[in-house]
Amino acid sequence: MLYRDFATQEAIDAAYDPMIGRDPAALVADWRARSDAARARHSVSLDLPYGSSLAERLDLYHAEGRKEGERAPLHLFFHGGYWRSLGHREFGFIVDDLVAAGISVGVVNYALCPTVRFAEIVRQARAAVAWAYRHAAEEGCDPASISVSGHSAGGHLGGMLLATDWEGDYGLPADPIRGALCVSGLYDLGPFPWSWLQPKLRLGGRDVAEFSPAFLPCRVAAKVSLVAGGEESGEFARQMMDYATHLSEQGIEVEQAVLPGDDHFSILEHYLDGGPLAATVKGFHA
Repeated sequence: MLYRDFATQEAIDAAYDPMIGRDPAALVADWRARSDAARARHSVSLDLPYGSSLAERLDLYHAEGRKEGERAPLHLFFHGGYWRSLGHREFGFIVDDLVAAGISVGVVNYALCPTVRFAEIVRQARAAVAWAYRHAAEEGCDPASISVSGHSAGGHLGGMLLATDWEGDYGLPADPIRGALCVSGLYDLGPFPWSWLQPKLRLGGRDVAEFSPAFLPCRVAAKVSLVAGGEESGEFARQMMDYATHLSEQGIEVEQAVLPGDDHFSILEHYLDGGPLAATVKGFHA
C-alpha cells in the first residue's frame, strides 16, 4: 500500500483532488470578482509586508463600527490551493460578516511550491502571526485577541500554527492565538508524495514527519474548531476526525463538524450571511 488502504496513485488522486468535476477557471474567476467587490466596499490596507520577501504580504480589512481609539480583534485567514496555487487577492470575499461584526481581517499571502520548499510556506505562515502580534496595535487591533482560520492547505497551516513554540522560537507569549478554525484541512501529509501534486510539492519523508499536524504536539492552548464538507471525499472528514482525536488526547478544547451538502469549495460560503464559519470566528472573540 502507498498510504493507508490506497494502493495506487489513481485512488489517492480520486480521494484528494476536489477539483474533479468542477470548472477551476470559473470558480477562481468568481472568487476574484467577488473579492474585487469586497475591496471596493471596505476600508482595506493592501499588501502590508509581514516579511522581507515579495510573497510575504497581507491585505488588512479594517473592522467596522468601532469607537475611536477602540482596538479591534484581529483574524488572519490563510487561503487554500494545495500549497501550489492562488493567493490573497482571490479570498477577500470571505470578510464581509467579520468586518461588519467589528473584527479586522488579514487575508494572508504566501509563497508557493515549487518556487519555495514546503518548509518555507510554514515559516511564512508563522511569520504572519508573529508580525500580526507585534504590529496589531499600530493597525488599530488588539494583540491579545488574535484568531486564525484556513481553508484546505490553509487549514493545514492552521494546524502548524498550533504546533509552534511561540515563546521559544519567536519570543511571543506561549498562546498568541485565541482560536483556530481549520476548514477542510489536511493534517496528515502522507498521501501527497504519492499524488499528482508531488511534482509541485516535492515532499520527502522528513517533510511528512515534520509538517503533519496530526503527529505533532499542540503547543497552543487555543479553542479549535475543525470543519469538513459532507460532499467532500470521505478522506477530508477522516483526516479531520483523526486530528480532533489527536488534539483531544492532549487536552485541547476542540469542536468538529461535517456540514451536509457542502463540497470543498461551497463550504467557504459559510463565512457569509451569518454562516457557521463566521459565527465560529466571532465566538473566538466573544
